[in-house]
Amino acid sequence: MAGTDSEGRPVVLVADDEAELAELYAHWLADDYDVRVATGGEEALEQATEAVDVALLDRRMPMMTGDEVLAALRERGLNCRVAMITAVEPDVDIVDMPFDDYLVKPVTREELHSVVTVLLSRAEFDSRTQEFFALASKKATLESAQKDDASEEYERLTERMEELRGELDETLTEYSSDDFAAAFRELPSEDTLKPPESTE
Repeated sequence: MAGTDSEGRPVVLVADDEAELAELYAHWLADDYDVRVATGGEEALEQATEAVDVALLDRRMPMMTGDEVLAALRERGLNCRVAMITAVEPDVDIVDMPFDDYLVKPVTREELHSVVTVLLSRAEFDSRTQEFFALASKKATLESAQKDDASEEYERLTERMEELRGELDETLTEYSSDDFAAAFRELPSEDTLKPPESTE
């Protein structure tokens, strides 16, 4: 885990140009997490230190968008988990974006807590398994938005998932179904997302 506050709580960065909404998210999370609030992209990058475990980014922010903040975080090499929380309906452009999960506004308090819990859980896995989970979340997001068409991006996503699944079969047997469930807000039902049966 990247960092904790003085009370040992994970650090969550909330970035949304709607100040009231950012403060509401912070209020919802404050009992369990050390929450940093930013109301713009540049401020988000100022707040984004190595101590941040999870970043919740709005995609539509003036001056510097959430997409640009996300790219800058990855260029810096920050290893925090990232969820986009936005009114922008997902499309195949999300396939190549280096985030871990995607929520469409409005979001409930329960959804917000769920995504932070899930992303903290994913941080315990290795990088390839984290990539697998992120791709699975994107796949589920596109399917829920009925964007799972025969686009090149969607096909590339599913092919990469299958490639990772083949590489990770042995690794994934080390994790229980409970471990897998903890890494998803809603565990996809496909067999490809279930830990393989042990042969022992």
